[in-house]
Amino acid sequence: MAYEKRLSDRVADDILNMITIEKRFLPGDKLPNENDLSKELDISRTTLREAIRILVTNGILEIKRGLGTFVREDISVEKLNELNPLSSAKVNAKDLYEMRLIFEPEAAYLATLRATDDELKKILKLGEKIEEKIRKGEDRTEVEQEFHKSIAKATHNEFMNKLMPVIYEAIDKGVVLSEEKEIAIQDTVIDHRMIVEFMEARNAEGAKNAMKIHILHAIKELDIE
Repeated sequence: MAYEKRLSDRVADDILNMITIEKRFLPGDKLPNENDLSKELDISRTTLREAIRILVTNGILEIKRGLGTFVREDISVEKLNELNPLSSAKVNAKDLYEMRLIFEPEAAYLATLRATDDELKKILKLGEKIEEKIRKGEDRTEVEQEFHKSIAKATHNEFMNKLMPVIYEAIDKGVVLSEEKEIAIQDTVIDHRMIVEFMEARNAEGAKNAMKIHILHAIKELDIE
């Protein structure tokens, strides 16, 4: 029971991150249905219900009978900003990419060793999807986020998963800046391919170094200082 309570608190934090950091759900938006959201978060429906109850109690969500669960329409932007852990931090591209350089190579290393076959297949598929988006000239921000999030999840380290929302802003900045530089786009394709090839071969050291190279390329070519 104690474990279930702690897990529901973590899930409540995850949903809150979707609202405050990822901006996936805005005031008035409906959350995915119970089956879909519990599957996405890899938790039981009972745990999801408890997490939602926590957020309802704190005035973030509301349950509309027969309609579903919604982000409260009357929640203010100011309150959402207060809940956002990044709101009080002056975060610039340099700081974000330094964090990525510390965090993501190790995440790639652990994920290569610990990922289940299904998790690895998802990472490889997302890598292919990024290439496809670049080839078609389409926005890849969401897929980039999902790629790096899937690697963090495959570490099976809860703290690494909690750090991912902080990384999103760096990924967003990198996508916007790279779209202005052809060499950065080309290196993104090559670097991602190298990362997934090492991961597919279960070469943890190779994946770690490939991720480090990928981020160093970004720092150099996007003039992040």
